[in-house]
Amino acid sequence: MTAAARILPKLGPWMARLGTGLLDAVLPPHCLTCEAEVDHQGALCAACFRTLSFVTAPLCACCGVPFPHAGAGRPSPVGPLCPACHAAPPAFAAARAALRYDAGAQRLILPFKHGDRTELAGPLARHMARAGAALLARAEVVAPVPLHWRRLLSRRYNQAALLSSRLARMAGRPHLPDLLRRRKPTPPLGELGAADRAAALAGAFTLSRRGAARIAGRRVLLVDDVLTSGATTEACARLLLAAGADAVDVLAAARVPDPRLEAQARSRPPG
Repeated sequence: MTAAARILPKLGPWMARLGTGLLDAVLPPHCLTCEAEVDHQGALCAACFRTLSFVTAPLCACCGVPFPHAGAGRPSPVGPLCPACHAAPPAFAAARAALRYDAGAQRLILPFKHGDRTELAGPLARHMARAGAALLARAEVVAPVPLHWRRLLSRRYNQAALLSSRLARMAGRPHLPDLLRRRKPTPPLGELGAADRAAALAGAFTLSRRGAARIAGRRVLLVDDVLTSGATTEACARLLLAAGADAVDVLAAARVPDPRLEAQARSRPPG
């Protein structure tokens, strides 16, 4: 081995740090969501960071929806459950999200999803990795919720696939970006009732040609950007389990709170 062959690989990280330092000197790093200067690329300033609401306990042990107070859950052997999971457990084993989907989270997720801000995948994935550490640790493969091809053509990227790629790399797990396909476009599901959501999603997803062989007997971590009602991930999880997956978990960047739980908390008498 030549001296150059021995030295050049060692220069890689050093050169990367040098390049980053020079770039920061010429173009000082700015906050991801405003113009404030920050210490390093990909960071939020203190003011913008304070606008983020991280999903922490108390939350549903199954679907991960945040509870407005500790008494909102129904007791179960696995932990407190929201009324929906208590009445009818979903097909997926557990779902978690990093952020509560509010105005602070929207300042990160909407530009990422609709504004070509693909560099936001890294910071969002890091938050997701912390929130879903247990799910990542037990995952055997990682896959995104797919976009319909027309949506993918107009947007040019699948935001869930960008997140799942980062998470798979962090966890050292196989990434299957084409595991699922969305055969038909679906309308926004947030305002639909359960029956209408099920009808809209009927037959919407299919498995890739080699998909069943790639997930047989394995635990799949399904990744999405925003978890709302959970109907989309439920449909995907049912398909994966029917194809032979051992179990399915879900990890999202943000979770929409259950408005019914929020309304109950507001109507609860003080004390």
